[in-house]
Amino acid sequence: MTWAEGSGIEWKCRLPEWGNSTPAIWGDAVFVTSHVDDQRLVLLRIDKQSGRMAWNREVGRGSAPQTTSPSRGKFMFHREHNLASPSPVTDGRVVVAHFGNGDLAAYDFDGQRLWHRNLCRDYGRYTSLWGHANSPVLFGNLVVSVCIQDPCDNLLDPPGASYVVAHDKRIGREVWKTARTTGATRYAADAYVTPLLRKANDRTELVVAGGEWLDAYDPGTGKRLWYLPGLTGKELARSPVAAHGMIYSAQGLGRALLAIRPGEDGQRAQDDVVWTFGNVGWDVPSPVVLGEWLFLVDNMGIACCLDARTGEVLWKQRFRGRHRASPIAAEGRIYFLNTEGLTAVVSASSTFEKLAENQLDDHTYASPAVSEGKLFIRGRKWLYCIGPSRGASR
Repeated sequence: MTWAEGSGIEWKCRLPEWGNSTPAIWGDAVFVTSHVDDQRLVLLRIDKQSGRMAWNREVGRGSAPQTTSPSRGKFMFHREHNLASPSPVTDGRVVVAHFGNGDLAAYDFDGQRLWHRNLCRDYGRYTSLWGHANSPVLFGNLVVSVCIQDPCDNLLDPPGASYVVAHDKRIGREVWKTARTTGATRYAADAYVTPLLRKANDRTELVVAGGEWLDAYDPGTGKRLWYLPGLTGKELARSPVAAHGMIYSAQGLGRALLAIRPGEDGQRAQDDVVWTFGNVGWDVPSPVVLGEWLFLVDNMGIACCLDARTGEVLWKQRFRGRHRASPIAAEGRIYFLNTEGLTAVVSASSTFEKLAENQLDDHTYASPAVSEGKLFIRGRKWLYCIGPSRGASR
């Protein structure tokens, strides 16, 4: 619950700079990606017990020119992220890394490459305004990726495409690909989200948000199951979450959070929306649900606790600094991490109770990860393992 640079840290591992991907953890292996010197795209394995770098593999190369004034049709990135924003994913045998230039590759736990392909070469360039940042997910023997973006059809020939695609995680062969055409254009068409796998009606659904739609697919075949159109709003950066038979998803930048309970397959109507939570300023962090409560924070640190079933606001507080990482739930607590290394630890309760504030000396944009009672915080320079202090650095 408490830590600082001099205490409560089991180890910290120096990372080649930099990236915003969240660590993927299995057993004693911690995987992170990074974009080094705006050139090399690397996948790293770090030993969870010691913090030592087990291996470092170059997956590909690419550049991410950054800007605060992007232009449609140009390969630019928001200044807060680069090609190493998508997070890796693993099943304990294979680890898959994806980067914002289209590189998608799988490795075994010894660092041997199993396959590699580039989605931009296969399906066309990325055209989202602020730079591609969607993370893949695993389902059975499939790795599923999404691309949700403005086609820029008035600027590019051929125009950019939005799609959902699955590859065999063992050999990289395409298994299915489904076009995702929603009719949205410009800001409303861009989304930087991770797909959601959820159990519903004795089946698994792959839920995708963005482009003014929320829809679901059969993750084994790519068949669209249902879709809810008309969710008007600008670009979407918050990924959906599921609990209590509902899906919690935002409409877009500065728009409402919706609690949605889908009915039958096919086109759904606004009757599926159970409740909404006002037009809010939260942009990047995704919500988290623990028990009966839903917690969220906006970019400027205004946090709320809602009744997850009704949307009633139970408390609202402001934390220090800017926030990009999503809050996480663990041990009956909610952890809110800002961009300057400060974590506010709050009781997961309908009554606000701040338990601790903990400062690290790094810039922190990635969402934390938890494994076996330890908290892993990825900064721009360091990967921290928060646990029984050994005072070790690698």
